[in-house]
Amino acid sequence: MTRSPAVNVQTFLNEHPFSPFQWFIFAMCFAIVLLDGFDTAAIGFIAPSLLGEWGIAKPALAPVLSAALFGLAFGALASGPLSDRLGRRAMLLGSVLLFGVACLGSSFATSIDQLTWLRFVTGVGLGAAMPNAVTMMGEYCPDSRRATIINLMFCGFPLGAAFGGFLAAWMIPHFGWRSVLVLGGVTPLVLAVPLALRMPESVRYMVANAKPAERIRAALARVSADALAAQSFTMTETAPHAEGKGLGVVLSGRYLIGSLMLWIAYFMGLVIFYASINWMPLLLKDAGLPPARATLISALFPLGGIGAVLCGVLMDRFNANRIIAACYAFTALSVWMIGQAVGNVGALVLIVFVAGVLMNTAQSSMPALAAAFYPTSGRGTGVAWMLGIGRFGGIAGSFLVAELARRHFTFAGIFATIAVAGLVSCAALLVKQAARPQAIEATRAAKTESFGH
Repeated sequence: MTRSPAVNVQTFLNEHPFSPFQWFIFAMCFAIVLLDGFDTAAIGFIAPSLLGEWGIAKPALAPVLSAALFGLAFGALASGPLSDRLGRRAMLLGSVLLFGVACLGSSFATSIDQLTWLRFVTGVGLGAAMPNAVTMMGEYCPDSRRATIINLMFCGFPLGAAFGGFLAAWMIPHFGWRSVLVLGGVTPLVLAVPLALRMPESVRYMVANAKPAERIRAALARVSADALAAQSFTMTETAPHAEGKGLGVVLSGRYLIGSLMLWIAYFMGLVIFYASINWMPLLLKDAGLPPARATLISALFPLGGIGAVLCGVLMDRFNANRIIAACYAFTALSVWMIGQAVGNVGALVLIVFVAGVLMNTAQSSMPALAAAFYPTSGRGTGVAWMLGIGRFGGIAGSFLVAELARRHFTFAGIFATIAVAGLVSCAALLVKQAARPQAIEATRAAKTESFGH
């Protein structure tokens, strides 16, 4: 067979239809995000059973409930640099196995201390899996649909959270709380089988790291048989080149300001998300609503992930920084309005739902923004560190409301304070837009890295 000259892998992905093989990668990554959502919701339903079975007080649950959050942060921060050095596939498979084994092990815990440590390890695995799923998916996407597809993938999180909540509510009375952790552990171990057998390495990672042309050709041929004619492979980067790998790229002069702004925006977004999701039922009850109604209205907030796909379409067509910045600005306005609407149940239902749509849309769109911002040599670390540092925003959000309540802030005052975080996220993305690294290079001409094998 006559081999054609060098093939640009991104141009190849851009010019060919989205193949069944790429949908397989999407399905695997979607399932990983779904499991993260399932695990996040299920532990809250398990908590009351632990109080009864182990005879412990409510404050003793705090370490168990927060251990996974610390694990998520640690896993993301550690896995990013490893992903840029060892590859996306190895990290994805290893992290899925880790959180599967740890979650299954949690079902056999006999004390609160054992469960706390196993929840931390489960969090490490989940924290490592999520950013690598984003990076892997992003590097198999055509440029024109990347944000749409990654945002669609992130819809798995609220779906998993809703599914986890409903399933746990049914399983615990029938099979006990341990059954939820068994399901949460066995499912990723089953998922690891097709991951190990069918998931390839990222083609962009292989080209950037001068892997054998045969491996790149085999992966691209699963997108289209046209790749079989290629003799060698090149790659263009729309993001400016930076020396080194991983953290060296993320913290380099060209990327430092943008990296800091991504961290701030994602951190502040999770301050709003966790402050609202953890405290809204209690705050609404304290404001005079019946407990059942307070719970139902609060449940509308995490359901709002449906806007993420539309936002992804807009990001692929217009300036992504400004689109998400606008979402955060409207989030701030709607969160403030929650505090003003407590006396009107009808208005409260609508505003909580709208706030949830805007909040989840903005937050779910951030990984796609980060994936597009960095070059291949730093993408794994860039996405992972944004997600990892952002997790501390979730911890901060929970503590923020506790402190505001201790200082006797009113219902309106608490939500007005939380809303400020949305304005900070908006401002951070506008600063990122003003200082984007592409502005340093007058031309949008991409740097081509060519490898002949």
